[in-house]
Amino acid sequence: MTVEIRRASARFTERAPGRATQHSFSFGDRHDPERLRFGPMVCHDDHLLAAGEGFATHRHSGVSIVTWVVGGAVAHTGVGDPVVVAPGQVAVLQTGDGVTHPPVEHSEVAAESGTRFVQVWLATDEPAPPSYDVTTAALEPGVLSEVVSPVPGATFSVARLGTGDTVELPAAGRVHAFVATGALMRSSLAEPLSSGDAFEMVDHPAVPVTAAVPTELLVWAFDD
Repeated sequence: MTVEIRRASARFTERAPGRATQHSFSFGDRHDPERLRFGPMVCHDDHLLAAGEGFATHRHSGVSIVTWVVGGAVAHTGVGDPVVVAPGQVAVLQTGDGVTHPPVEHSEVAAESGTRFVQVWLATDEPAPPSYDVTTAALEPGVLSEVVSPVPGATFSVARLGTGDTVELPAAGRVHAFVATGALMRSSLAEPLSSGDAFEMVDHPAVPVTAAVPTELLVWAFDD
């Protein structure tokens, strides 16, 4: 039973014209043997883009990619029909295994200035056939609401909290709770958490957390 606090300052930032990305795990030529994955989560990126900037057509296989738009909008092309993903919507890209199906090609570009989205890649032993699905989350204010379960044993939930609202982080094999905006009050687990900070919990019982200000909390729960 462990809890690790990952502060925003511990992530490494990659900058390019019109883009800043904060990586929570090893990525590209930035290798950290202590930060390779958290359960099936092999990538947790926080992107901030200028209008028209982003990621031109590129390839993926062997992962499930979940995109949550915090602000602005993301224009997606390459798998399925072109679509613009807005705040409150979740996009799930299934990339196939690269063998039965060739690697998928897609692009993601900011449709508005100041677009910010958090993207998670999940490795899976049984990749789903290529697809791209966008769902509008049914969020209840002050409640941790399940949004999507993109692969077996993995659930993504979101809480939009007002000041003083309390939700319970679930008991699971692994829990990753990321403060997308706002802040959490000091708790039995840690000093206050601010935007960009995260809990990483392994085999921990459910625990309550309270918003110090209006907060958006992104929570992944994994069976193991």
